[in-house]
Order: sequence, then structure tokens, then C-alpha cells
Amino acid sequence: MTGEPLRLTEGFAPGAIGRITELHGLYYCKTWNFARSFEAEVADGLSRFSGLYQQNQDGIWLVWQGEKVVASATLDASMADEPGKLRMRWVIADQAIAGKGIGRMLMDAMMASADQRHLPVYLWTFDGLIAARRLYEKAGFVLTGERDFTNWGPPITAQRLERIAR
Repeated sequence: MTGEPLRLTEGFAPGAIGRITELHGLYYCKTWNFARSFEAEVADGLSRFSGLYQQNQDGIWLVWQGEKVVASATLDASMADEPGKLRMRWVIADQAIAGKGIGRMLMDAMMASADQRHLPVYLWTFDGLIAARRLYEKAGFVLTGERDFTNWGPPITAQRLERIAR
């Protein structure tokens, strides 16, 4: 895998749901000590998103290295809690490619899609994801709310960020 060029694609691909779930489980369960329920929730959400996915409404971007998905991000309108807005979800990159500009590449693709439709975008993250937060703020997201959250094991401060439509 090392040394192969990275390429970005838009749209679902066979194995993507499993690989995105795996990336989340590996990172958040190992790094943040999240419970297995977190990985199961990611798998369930991605499965539902896949079933409801509408190309002109939702978006999924995959970064490949060779034949392997190494990063992903989605814009979800089909299951968004707030009608008329896009929810950014399942933003993740394999730790082996961290620091290579993949987050910026994914963010640029998603924000171009949102801007084309003149829709605001919101997301949920949590305090402590410093690199992700910097990426969100550079793209124009601002903090709009916080709440304590314990569903995945250790207590976290969940944070809602939003970017106005352009």
C-alpha cells in the first residue's frame, strides 16, 4: 500500500461500507477507547445511508490507495436530522496516511458539492479531535452547541458545528 498514489472517487463502491466501518472501529475504539457499540452504530448508520442514498441529494467520497479505501466522507441529506441541511458524516482516514492532505481533499469536494446546491452543512464531532476541528474551522464551520455524551463508553463533549450556505 505504501507509495501508491492516492485517488479520490465519488459514489459507492463494493466493500465501502465495511471498510469505512473498519476504519472507524480501528481508530475510535483503539485511540479513544470507545465501546463496540460505536462500531456497530457506524455500520448500522452506513447501511441505512446506503439504502436511502440518492445521487442528486447525498454524497459519498472515497480515497483509494491502490485497491483499498483509505479515507471517506459523506454528505447526508436523506437521514439528516435537520431538513434543508446536509449532515457531514463518517469522515475518516487511515492513520497510515495522516498528514498527507487527505482531509483537505475530502473537505474541498464536499464543500464544493454543498455550495453548488447552496445548502448549509452541519456535523457532530467531539472535543479533543484537534486536527479535525482545525479542518472544519478552515472550511468555515462554527461551533453552535455542545452536550455531554456517554453512549460510547468514556464521557465526551459532543460538539455541533455548522457552515452556512454559500
